[in-house]
Amino acid sequence: MDAVLYNSKIAEEKSTILEDLKLEVGQYLLATIHRASNTDSRQNLTSIINAFVDCGDKIVFPVHPRTAKYMEQYGLWEKANANLVLTPPVGYLDMLKLTANAKKVLTDSGGLQKEACMLGVPCITLRENTEWVETVEGGWNVLVGTEYGKILEKIADFKSNSTKADIFGDGNASGRICEILYMQ
Repeated sequence: MDAVLYNSKIAEEKSTILEDLKLEVGQYLLATIHRASNTDSRQNLTSIINAFVDCGDKIVFPVHPRTAKYMEQYGLWEKANANLVLTPPVGYLDMLKLTANAKKVLTDSGGLQKEACMLGVPCITLRENTEWVETVEGGWNVLVGTEYGKILEKIADFKSNSTKADIFGDGNASGRICEILYMQ
């Protein structure tokens, strides 16, 4: 939590990714797909890409090399339209800035679910389960799997809690640890 909050401040100041991609705050979705269960399955990856293309929202999609390989193999690059902004993978600060300023996040990543929650961005997880169950229980994350209709439904109607989640703390753990160590 501490690192995400600390680095997100740096990202807001230093990253130019929104300008580079001509994005407006809160006017795009951010997507990442890289898990073998989604990329290695033609059916799953096709369903996900079709939902991205058909949803009507602008989606920024930094494409992982594994995903790029299978998109090529399955002929999915040709499906991309003006709504789908495909980019090479981006660095950590750019990813934090993209996450913090997205309307929603769509991902199969474990870490991005947690980071989206910490930054107050609703997350739609393209898996059937998650290691971060507290993000689901807290109302910041919803599990949809890879079914086309479910993905579109949640893109359209999923909204998180109106208050920022603090289920992972307040970002001051390192300071409290130093204070305890100093007193001993």
